[in-house]
Amino acid sequence: MFIPKEAKFFDLFDRQAENLVHAADLYKKLVDEAAFTPENVRAMHEKEHYGDELTHTIINTLNETFITPFDREDIMALANHMDDVVDGLYMITNRFCLYQIKQPSIYSKKMAAVLANSTKALQKAVGALRSKKLMKETLMQCVEINRLENEADVIRDEAIADLFQNQPDPIMIIKQKELFEESENVADYCEHTANVVESILVKNN
Repeated sequence: MFIPKEAKFFDLFDRQAENLVHAADLYKKLVDEAAFTPENVRAMHEKEHYGDELTHTIINTLNETFITPFDREDIMALANHMDDVVDGLYMITNRFCLYQIKQPSIYSKKMAAVLANSTKALQKAVGALRSKKLMKETLMQCVEINRLENEADVIRDEAIADLFQNQPDPIMIIKQKELFEESENVADYCEHTANVVESILVKNN
């Protein structure tokens, strides 16, 4: 049975994954409503800070625990990669505000939807790690995250091509191009996390 003697790690991972979903949903809301105000940036920063606290708690718990549910390096990797997702969401939220992007493009809205869906799939995958019986569900969610990362690649490329064809302001091209690339990086972070989940399954099956 894939049931750890130290179940507290799974509780912490569940909280971390839930924070990812809340952060991605907030980001999508800000994009859809063009609401990148300093107040909303602070709200995202709170989620980023909470993610940091959870990561530190996982590390401290790891240092204090003799029996762990899976390899210590995998626990560290899973915690750090999930933290990367929230860090990335905070960064692009802050940049939207700093760059004063008043009307996010249709591509930004598509990308935000992909990121929200990716974090939801990631939450399901991480939650399913609790039981070997849920291995099929876990793998299905990892496949979905990989698919969404590929979708993010396509959106980024289409967005950048559209910028060079239709945006006359070179400064705006630089700003928007960076935002599209950094948004796609968040999809990469989700995929990296899914890869760790798959590795855990292989090692513990």
